[in-house]
Amino acid sequence: MNWDDLRVFLAVARTESLSGAGRQLKIDPATVGRRIARLEEGLGVTLFAKSPQGYELTRDGGRLLAHAEAAEQAVSLGAEDVSGEGDEGLKGVIRIGAPDGCANYVLPRVVARIAQQHPQLEVQIIAHPRLFNLSKREVDLAVSVSAPTSGRFLVQRITDYHLSLAAMRWYLRQHAPIETPGGLKGHKMVGYVPDLIFDKELDYIEEIGLGRVDFSSNSVSVQLNMIRAGLGLGVIHDFCLPFVPGLQRVLPETIRLKRAFWLVRHADDRKVERLSRFSELLVQIMREEVAGLESGE
Repeated sequence: MNWDDLRVFLAVARTESLSGAGRQLKIDPATVGRRIARLEEGLGVTLFAKSPQGYELTRDGGRLLAHAEAAEQAVSLGAEDVSGEGDEGLKGVIRIGAPDGCANYVLPRVVARIAQQHPQLEVQIIAHPRLFNLSKREVDLAVSVSAPTSGRFLVQRITDYHLSLAAMRWYLRQHAPIETPGGLKGHKMVGYVPDLIFDKELDYIEEIGLGRVDFSSNSVSVQLNMIRAGLGLGVIHDFCLPFVPGLQRVLPETIRLKRAFWLVRHADDRKVERLSRFSELLVQIMREEVAGLESGE
């Protein structure tokens, strides 16, 4: 396995297509396909599952992703070291805004890893169920569930994540088995307060066709605790599942949503090296942490 093959692997993982990776690397998509096949043959595993949505990482692919991104970071840091850049660690205060699910269950793990590398850095995580105003400098950068369509922003896709319908095992044992969507009739649903949904990407209950919420909150953490208390079923981020023993997916083959996290910065910060370096670390480690939490590792 060599670095060139890992670069191709990373491009396919990030674009989820051979053509997208080809455009990114400026090589023919057929060549990308051959390189991936060669890498899979050499490792003796399947790295991608092809679906109508594109190329999705398998479990083995997800495991390789963390190592490939670590190698990418090492190459980047090596180049920085040789060029005389990056001699000092990141310092000062950086404020991140994020929806509370991400802020509670993902970002603390991400920041802990960054802090190990940069002990003089102070990070503030602002968890808020709304959009942040970067123009007013409420935060230095924001993690968003949708990409802004207007304004002067630097926007980068961080990673995809998934959500599933879930309930406590003890709750499910007290009711008839749910084998089809029709079996959800009669169960209470937990979700967002309808008129406080600040982004259409959060309207999960409507998307899966249930159309009603019996117990609601504008906070993911509160919703999770409602489900933990046995108030009913709800749509939960897969990366939250490891934090609640006994929480079980319901109809996982039928109901599973896919979303993405986006990193948004003000365009004027393009030349701020400290924020750029921090953003690179944030994106890399968030990808690893979300993948690890979703796989249960």
